[in-house]
Amino acid sequence: MAAIFPNLFSFTSRTLPILLSLPFHSTSFHLYATTTMSSSSSPVFKRAKIDGLPSSTKTIGTHSGTFQADEALGCWMLRQTPTYRNSPVVRSRDPAVLDTCDIVIDVGGIYDHDSLRYDHHQRDYDEKFTPKQNKDGTTSERCTKLSASGLVYRHYGKDVIKQYYPDLTEDMLNLAYEKMYNSFCEAIDAIDTGVEPLPEGLDPPVALVYRDSTGLSSRVSRCNPRWNEVDATTNQPPNPDERFEIASQMCGDDFMSVLSKIVEADLPARSIVEQAVNDRFECDASGEIIKLPSGGLPWKSEVYELEHQNKIEPLIKYVLYTDQAGMWRIQCVSVEGKAFENRLGLPKEWRGVRDQDLEKIAGIEGCTFCHAAGFIGGNKSYEGALEMARVALKKGGE
Repeated sequence: MAAIFPNLFSFTSRTLPILLSLPFHSTSFHLYATTTMSSSSSPVFKRAKIDGLPSSTKTIGTHSGTFQADEALGCWMLRQTPTYRNSPVVRSRDPAVLDTCDIVIDVGGIYDHDSLRYDHHQRDYDEKFTPKQNKDGTTSERCTKLSASGLVYRHYGKDVIKQYYPDLTEDMLNLAYEKMYNSFCEAIDAIDTGVEPLPEGLDPPVALVYRDSTGLSSRVSRCNPRWNEVDATTNQPPNPDERFEIASQMCGDDFMSVLSKIVEADLPARSIVEQAVNDRFECDASGEIIKLPSGGLPWKSEVYELEHQNKIEPLIKYVLYTDQAGMWRIQCVSVEGKAFENRLGLPKEWRGVRDQDLEKIAGIEGCTFCHAAGFIGGNKSYEGALEMARVALKKGGE
């Protein structure tokens, strides 16, 4: 870990090209340019300012007509690299026009990195990202083929990350690259290539109880002009190429919001969580409780990854930390892949009870609350929170 963290403890014809220029500056993007505290303020995790870098005269080609998140994101990523910095985009389906472009994505029927052509619609196309690490230490093939954005990310993703975080070590860069695909890019690929979120062949079949239309791919789709939409100012249909620019910048904003969390929060937190995991038997002999200095740092994904990496058994059940008011919290570790199912919830008789009533039921001094869902509780002292965890472990095993 020292090697990774050295410094930490109008409609147009399909054949008519339109040159587009994407201004990098975005009000929404700058919402993410914040200053973080603690170890994340290390120069290693400081974002570089690239606004003043020279623009490129090279052109990026993609298809005209209805756009999706994959080419909108792919164009944005290319525009962050020095070679295609703020390059104009040509949207056309005319091969003669696309042949004049320096790089082409999501159209043309060719995937060839040497000729800078990145389409994924070929019949025999079967390109996927690196295999996924499983809980047991083995690897498995990805669920989805790479879309246009996935191909761009495969070849240029590390360059994009290095543009914003040039001081990352090679190990940190590789970790951020993998995390970014797992938490952001893979979903764009899967949606674009038609992969259902539930695996096939479930018996009995499982149906989604609700559908989410707030994701990036849905929001990009809504940027396309509607069939009957008219601009109130011009009394004409909206310009689809202008809408593409809005969608592309939207993709960039989302990309940077995820990347900044990974690099500026997750990576600095990893060494802290790793130390807590390594010290888990000093916290409690069970090895199922860990102590963190603060609950504000992201720990869930790091706990899962470290458990896999180190083949930890038994799995960690509870995490202790202080909140902003100084209260000690006990939080259950959820089942990996589940949002609301805990590995071991807090005792049912504690749930929804507070203060002195909870002290009496639990027989532990300093108890302040237990959430009605049983996933989190509080105590005035570390010793009290630790005792709550120990009692919960004992009751859970009965």
